[in-house]
Amino acid sequence: MGSELIGPVRGVVLGLGIDLVDIDRIRGVIERQPRFIDRTYTEAEAQYCAARKVPWERYAARFAAKEAVMKAMGVGLGAVDLVEIEVVRAESGQPSIRLTGRASDLADELGVTGWHLSLSHARDLAQATAIALG
Repeated sequence: MGSELIGPVRGVVLGLGIDLVDIDRIRGVIERQPRFIDRTYTEAEAQYCAARKVPWERYAARFAAKEAVMKAMGVGLGAVDLVEIEVVRAESGQPSIRLTGRASDLADELGVTGWHLSLSHARDLAQATAIALG
């Protein structure tokens, strides 16, 4: 499950997770505790977000995605390390999920064979929906 899954993925829905994040809250956490980035985002995610004109909404959307993935797998914060859940992008911009470590092991135990992921952000909020397929 650690490999990147981009493109049409079909299967039975095993779980659904939705999360909404206040963009200013993520910005404040990062400004007060810069190490939050290293504990939460992969190097590729951090580079992608930092390269944007307004990085906070990208950080917030990825944080929402990580929480949505955990919800789709029926677990909460602390069950896996957040850096084990990575938002990856196809050349088209379509987001997907790459799991490693305990997150990948958990997905395998649950029979997850693929993901659908949707990210969105507006002025104040970032949202993610994750669907675990099996």
